[in-house]
Amino acid sequence: MANEPEHIDQPTAVGAAPAGPAAGQDGAAPAAVRVRGLWKKYGEQIAVAGIDLTLPAGRFIGLVGPNGAGKTTTLSMVTGLLRPDAGQVEIGGHDVWQDPVAVKSRIGVLPEGLRLFERLSGRELLSYIGRLRGLPGAEVDKRADQLLEVLDLSGAQNKLVVDYSTGMRKKIGLAAALLHNPEILFLDEPFEGVDPVSAQTIRGVLERYTSSGATVVFSSHVMELVESLCDWVAVMAGGRIRADGPLAEVRGDAPTLQDAFLELVGAGGRAAGHDLDWLGGGGAR
Repeated sequence: MANEPEHIDQPTAVGAAPAGPAAGQDGAAPAAVRVRGLWKKYGEQIAVAGIDLTLPAGRFIGLVGPNGAGKTTTLSMVTGLLRPDAGQVEIGGHDVWQDPVAVKSRIGVLPEGLRLFERLSGRELLSYIGRLRGLPGAEVDKRADQLLEVLDLSGAQNKLVVDYSTGMRKKIGLAAALLHNPEILFLDEPFEGVDPVSAQTIRGVLERYTSSGATVVFSSHVMELVESLCDWVAVMAGGRIRADGPLAEVRGDAPTLQDAFLELVGAGGRAAGHDLDWLGGGGAR
């Protein structure tokens, strides 16, 4: 388990050589993702404070933390959507910023607040994305058929995306991210605002995907969801990694991941509503 450092090292330039070997934590096969010295500031606000993180391949990985912890900023930098101020990210042994084409052919991304081509139908969107990825048209059509069926979107495939519900948008975005069969799938709050039926469908697809040896990395602040899905977690708060490793290791002796999480982020002893003695009673006073 990697705990929060006692000091913050000075950042190094983006793309600088990382410390240590390119292999995984055990020195064997390369990890799915390696992050070294990753920094991001917005003015005087430090969003990500020089984090180091190695994510193993073939696992269902949860990046968890409270709102404002730096999860979305981290995932955006890891996937090449946001340039870091300093640090290095490697995916499958390729540097995200020095070899972006090789990296982006290996990953699928479902970002938070996903913007889609709303004047296309769901079917047209997948057809466009697949061909943009360089897949043969016949293969795109076959995969689109299967994804639309599995994600329960066949009945809405000819409906414009602008008319899709939140859950349907998440599902068509997931289909687009999976269409080229990536090695690693990055999802930012994939269950946020999704109804229970759609959530169960998405969950089933992700479990099937990881069972084939692929890697899923998703962010969330819902500990119960992470605990039921993930076998490896990283806890983030204040722009730093507070703990990372197999779920059982991070949870430790705590009854639940929620309990361990609250302790790790310094909220374990916080009283709830101790200064709201005026609240309740059914009337304004």
